[in-house]
Amino acid sequence: MIALARLVVIGFVVLTIIYVCLSFYSRSIRKGKLREKWDAGPQKVDRETFVQRGLEKYDGSIRRKLILGVYIVPVVVVSVIIYLTNHS
Repeated sequence: MIALARLVVIGFVVLTIIYVCLSFYSRSIRKGKLREKWDAGPQKVDRETFVQRGLEKYDGSIRRKLILGVYIVPVVVVSVIIYLTNHS
């Protein structure tokens, strides 16, 4: 039972680190694309306002929520492996 608790805690910490890194990376890519879009054509607002509004829209998008798959997919895979190993 202690081994399972250790697996869960360590797994959660590792997955959280991966999630945070992916989140920062994805946000920085989106910010770069928004800056390129602002530079490409005439805009009615200044650059920082344009980028900020775009990032606010991005925070509510489905792509941002898909990163949560970082938690779901590994847990399901490990659970299936444990089940198959113990019940074969």
